[in-house]
Amino acid sequence: MGNDHEGQRVSRRRMLAGVSSVGLGALVTACAGRSAVTTSTGETVALQAVTDADLTALFAGARTCTLTASTTQGPYYFDADKIRSDIREDKQGAKLRLALQVQDSETCKPIPHAVVEIWHCDAGGLYSGAEAASGGGGGTPPTGEPPTGTPPTGSPPPGGGDGDLVPTDDRRYLRGAQVTNQRGTVEFTTIWPGWYRGRTVHVHVMVHVGSEKTLTTQLMFDETLNAEVLATQPYAQRTGRDTFNDGDSIYRPSMLLKVTRAHDGYVGCIVLNADPDHDGA
Repeated sequence: MGNDHEGQRVSRRRMLAGVSSVGLGALVTACAGRSAVTTSTGETVALQAVTDADLTALFAGARTCTLTASTTQGPYYFDADKIRSDIREDKQGAKLRLALQVQDSETCKPIPHAVVEIWHCDAGGLYSGAEAASGGGGGTPPTGEPPTGTPPTGSPPPGGGDGDLVPTDDRRYLRGAQVTNQRGTVEFTTIWPGWYRGRTVHVHVMVHVGSEKTLTTQLMFDETLNAEVLATQPYAQRTGRDTFNDGDSIYRPSMLLKVTRAHDGYVGCIVLNADPDHDGA
């Protein structure tokens, strides 16, 4: 997808000429079994690769055909109408380039034209659209994300429920969506997430295949790297982190990104195995 209009709030009822940029709801519909969309000017635009870079080497060692573990979407998801690859806005933090490949868990073949969304908190623990609710590391975990361990009967599942958030502020950062290319890959430029009480450091991911939310999961980081990044500014302004990977009730080793250091930050990659026909394979 082109980046000429990155950062612009896009109506889900129109497309920008020359750029296959559209609100998420319309994008999901457009990508359901189609290889092209029509812009508001009548021009046909191919759903082209997000990047021309060859990611073969980047994904080496990350290959697997095991169905990716699903989680609930958490309390801070909503369609942010942000179709772009650079989701940082003005947020400060360690640069993180994420490369995600989506493939079919049964055939191990890439899934092109899938919509991949990511969202996560900033260095201070805040989520855009929910700054007041996320609190940035106050004394209690955010609603729907209880402390680690087995939740009491009747409490929300770890990570929150499946209801979409109604935004309570106009900020839109560290949220975005992209369309997978023919190799099933997307790339995002973001920052290393911060932390908040009751959860380890994580990134939320949702994959739409056709018109369905096919996979909702989370991505996590090796704790050695978490410690390295969180010791730098602006992360180091906050202390008292209480939950690490081994104490997080959602964490699974399969959720760990393969991360390498780059000259200007970090590069993380993972293969996400979705199950479009929902047969559990």
